[in-house]
Amino acid sequence: MNAVATTPAGRMRALGRAELSLLGRNRNAVVTALFVPLALPFSVRPAIDQMDLKGEGLSVGSVMLTAAIGFSLLFAVYSSLVGAFVARREELVLKRLRTGELGDSEILAGTALPAVCLGFVQSVLLTVACVLLLDAGAPAAPQLVVLGLLFGLVLCAALAALTASVTRTAESAQVTALPVVLVSMMGSGIIVPLQLLSDRVADVCRFLPLSPAIRLIGGGWTGDLSGYDALGAVLTALAWTVLAVFAVRRWFRWEPRR
Repeated sequence: MNAVATTPAGRMRALGRAELSLLGRNRNAVVTALFVPLALPFSVRPAIDQMDLKGEGLSVGSVMLTAAIGFSLLFAVYSSLVGAFVARREELVLKRLRTGELGDSEILAGTALPAVCLGFVQSVLLTVACVLLLDAGAPAAPQLVVLGLLFGLVLCAALAALTASVTRTAESAQVTALPVVLVSMMGSGIIVPLQLLSDRVADVCRFLPLSPAIRLIGGGWTGDLSGYDALGAVLTALAWTVLAVFAVRRWFRWEPRR
């Protein structure tokens, strides 16, 4: 075996390439990962046009950009990975991988690698499209945008593994993923910016799992996020990420659910 492939990074790359091949053979997964995140932002454009964005210092371009990245995180990463984790578990792929050199973390990370990379590339392309077509402008604090995107990618992968642990079959993966998708779309600032909600509702929604990442992306782009608020969003995102990773290590199921 090639010496590079025996390193953790090499093993995860090899597993990631195999997972990418399997992803390409699943038409439903391809549609969910590639086309849904591209279509949904434009489907909510009429609703965004009706919002009072100028009163909150927002623009259609910046709101559409945040929505596009949010949809990519939810569908290209989270939803597609729930199905992938469940399918590999039910097919005994994960169980067989555990008998080899790969550690548990490497198996999960390698399986998630194609979806995470796809989500990252898709988010970059959607950002460029929003800047060119919707006049979203340049980010005021690009470091916060990058940080929010990275938190979102890691957290969606961890949440997908956690959701897979309570999902019995690959066919039911879309159903078990639906609560996180709907709650995040409506309450994390993806469709409706938190600035447009009442203070009490917004304060609650800021503590949803994906809200800190979306807040960093949107606030980093518009520049309306103070240092104190940015630190709070980073700490909340970090807390959710640590909690999700701990839950996956504790409760992820490697055996088929019978």
